[in-house]
Amino acid sequence: MPELPEVEVTRRSFANAITGARIEAVVMGKPLRWPLGCDPQLLVGQQVVGLRRRGKYLLLDMEQGLLLLHLGMSGSLRFATDMPEAGPHDHFDLVTNRGTLRLHDPRRFGAVVYAASEDSPVAAKLLGGLGMEPLSEEFLLPTFQAGLKKSRMPIKQLLLAGRLVVGVGNIYASEVLFLSGIRPTTVASRIGAARVQKLHQAIRSVLARAVEMGGSTLRDFSNADGMAGHFQTAANVYGRDGQPCHACGTAIELIRQGQRSTYFCRQCQRP
Repeated sequence: MPELPEVEVTRRSFANAITGARIEAVVMGKPLRWPLGCDPQLLVGQQVVGLRRRGKYLLLDMEQGLLLLHLGMSGSLRFATDMPEAGPHDHFDLVTNRGTLRLHDPRRFGAVVYAASEDSPVAAKLLGGLGMEPLSEEFLLPTFQAGLKKSRMPIKQLLLAGRLVVGVGNIYASEVLFLSGIRPTTVASRIGAARVQKLHQAIRSVLARAVEMGGSTLRDFSNADGMAGHFQTAANVYGRDGQPCHACGTAIELIRQGQRSTYFCRQCQRP
């Protein structure tokens, strides 16, 4: 599933190209997870004024309203001036005078939703429960520490939930917990101040590095230019069960938490 780094990499790959473009047509394919929420003709003639990200949503701002785009489990976006004919897994084309933005999604868990404003009920429903942005100035250590102290959840599952901080997906949660020396099963409220600070710093550094490396491509992720990510090649623990820890040589272990794979080093990461 594309996580925050992959979505941010996607945003950066076509934000400049589409900003200022005029929408000429909207082509709808098979139904996605949620309906568009407006007549497609409402979008025609509008100018794109910017492209933002909130959590794993891309927000395409227009002169009137915005589109919220989500890549779901297997979706990807392409932006090109010479887009080929749509295939069976291409479900949304936004045709502009600068190129076509296409959502490709074999499993159709992705979404393109129109909202009149970011304060409208549909946007509030999708974005209202999201936690702090880890790569922004709002990701404050005291707020993060206070949120951990209130939770009895295992730390990895709390990070994945996205209510305290967004974007720490499965790969990145394993990596940040390794760097901060915290066992993934540790109850969040039991983590001391020193390790909370290390965890806060690790979240920032791991996600920033993932963005720099183009995200992670485990199956078929690529950005809007078709480029794959490479962060998975630099992982310390993720996907390395049975292999020696880079720090101590102990075999990396694999457990299941909430039906997700968790990788950790028993020696380097303490409860």
